[in-house]
Amino acid sequence: MYFVIRVTSSQEKITADILENKVEKEQMPVYAIVVVEGMRGYLIIESQDEVGCRNLIMNEPHVKGMLPKPLAEEDLSKMLEVKNVVQDIAVNDKVEFLSGPFKGYKAKVIKVDSAKDEITVELMDVAVPIPVTTKSNTARIIEKAEPV
Repeated sequence: MYFVIRVTSSQEKITADILENKVEKEQMPVYAIVVVEGMRGYLIIESQDEVGCRNLIMNEPHVKGMLPKPLAEEDLSKMLEVKNVVQDIAVNDKVEFLSGPFKGYKAKVIKVDSAKDEITVELMDVAVPIPVTTKSNTARIIEKAEPV
């Protein structure tokens, strides 16, 4: 069974480590502790039953409580599903900013850092082109680069 645990926001990984150590030390009937990216303030715990999960979280720091209903397996798989990136920005693509201080500006991509989900661009409609690094989700492709 899967249970959703409320924890202090931004303390999900620390709390998961604390709970994992308790499971190993006390041989509790807990099979998995999951920190879901983008789900701040919550952990998902797979346990044999609700009592085992409640015993795990009792008197632990950063734990605020447990949601009353267990999580259905289909809901869990939706949360853990890997989302494909809608756009694949590449070097020399032309993009337009959708938000932030450069909203509405057009730019040429000079570097892509997939690991950090960042792009470095040079603004096109300015007197002196200055490289700017930003998150790739703040821009959309308006013109793909010619394949080499």
